[in-house]
Amino acid sequence: MHSDAAPVVIVGSGLAGYTLAREFRKLDAGTPLVVISRDDGAFYSKPMLSNALAAGKDPAQLRGASAEDMAAQLDARIMPFAEVETIDTAAHRIEAGGKKIAYARLILALGADPISVPLAGDAAGEVLQVNDLASYARFRAALDRGRRVVLLGAGLIGCEFANDLAQAGFAVSVVDPAPAPLGRFLPEPAAARMREALEALGVRWALGTTATAISRAGAQLRVTLANTAVLEADVVLSAIGLRPRIAIAQAAGIEVDRGIVTNRFLQTRAADVYALGDCAEVEGKVLPYVMPIMHAARALARTLAGAPTAVRYPAMPVVVKTPAIRAVLAPPAGPGEWRLDATPDGLAARHYDETGGLSGFALLGAATSQKRALTDQLPFVLQ
Repeated sequence: MHSDAAPVVIVGSGLAGYTLAREFRKLDAGTPLVVISRDDGAFYSKPMLSNALAAGKDPAQLRGASAEDMAAQLDARIMPFAEVETIDTAAHRIEAGGKKIAYARLILALGADPISVPLAGDAAGEVLQVNDLASYARFRAALDRGRRVVLLGAGLIGCEFANDLAQAGFAVSVVDPAPAPLGRFLPEPAAARMREALEALGVRWALGTTATAISRAGAQLRVTLANTAVLEADVVLSAIGLRPRIAIAQAAGIEVDRGIVTNRFLQTRAADVYALGDCAEVEGKVLPYVMPIMHAARALARTLAGAPTAVRYPAMPVVVKTPAIRAVLAPPAGPGEWRLDATPDGLAARHYDETGGLSGFALLGAATSQKRALTDQLPFVLQ
């Protein structure tokens, strides 16, 4: 039976928000819990969106437990389709979905928004972005228009979508200003292997340039590039990165920088207000990946349950979902040099810092078998 005390309120029903709610309930079964969701509050795996075609999953199959199911599992009140309008940190109160809600502790698990590039042309508004299940459903419906997809962005998500679409038989062209895919993460020889592997699936590259305009020509779209080339498409998908959602926190006077600024306890400068997940900047680090979210959620759950726990981030390599070539990345945080060991079926790139210590790696193909051994040699991201 819940008390009449003010609840713990989690704003956000993505991986961060629901993981925290689950971890908190393991430790505290009695404190009232409220989860506020911008969408329908259903649980689903966002990382699955970029390889759902290969997995044979349509949007309905990706949808997991409903808001009602989650409310029952968590013994919580779930508020679907509720936007937070204001946060009053002095009064410990928020307004969401037209209702005023007092909180004992407030956790902002707001996520991040896709970055948009300015584009000219009468069809600029038809560029799609995928950042949740609803937008993914719109993207899948758009694929019924035809088989030609122009993808803006050759980063992690762009490469995953390119692999998934090409494997499913779509004609994919990828546009990116960098000279190679995954240019932020890979040394040139490794990036070349990624490029060649996706090329073998049929992916075409327009690298070293950007899209400047999208226009409609009858039933098709024309994508004009800065180098004057024109690509024809049925669908244009932008996957050029994410920006932490900070506006509502900033409006409430909570300190923000690249994300919502927190200490190692995920605590903001506002009393009893915490931030978690893609929106959080923890000790200067914004880490929009699954493993940092899991580590942070477990630590914060303990803190909320009465045992203050600072988050610690071990080395957390990222597995890139590109079946055309297996890839595991542990991006280095600072300067140094890459050393490569290449074989016909794999490539291991190790990054050493200025003191000679291993500070990151990129493994492709058969070299991904070295993931565990190299991870054990890396320093903690946040000790």
